[in-house]
Amino acid sequence: MSSQATPTITVERVYDHPEAEPGTARIFVDRLWPRGVRKDDFHYDDWAKDLAPSSELRHWYSHDVSHFREFRARYRAELESDAGREAIARVLALAHGRPIVLLTATRDVEHSNADVLAEFLQEVG
Repeated sequence: MSSQATPTITVERVYDHPEAEPGTARIFVDRLWPRGVRKDDFHYDDWAKDLAPSSELRHWYSHDVSHFREFRARYRAELESDAGREAIARVLALAHGRPIVLLTATRDVEHSNADVLAEFLQEVG
C-alpha cells in the first residue's frame, strides 16, 4: 500500500472524451486498440495492457453480463498476482497523486474490466 492518499479514480469511454484533461493521469486499460480511433486523436499517458484481463479471461467473459460476478473474481485474482501488483504500482507512480482516468472502449462500463480495476485501485491505492 502507498503512504500517499488514494487518488480519485474514474472510468470513461475512449469515445466520449478523447482529449486530455489537465492534471489527470489518463490510463488506457484495454488489451486491444479501440476500433475507429486514430492514435493522433486519442490522448493518454499510458497504455496499460498488462492491467487488462488476460486474453483467455477476456474471451471467456465475452461481455456476457450473466458471467460478470465470476469474471470479476477471476480478474481480481489476476490483479493480485505479482505481475498485476507490479503494473498497479507503475500506474500509481505514474499518476503521482493526480486523479486517474481509466479509459476503455467497452459500451457497458459498469460490467467492464475498467470498473473492476477502478474498484481494485481504490482498495490498494
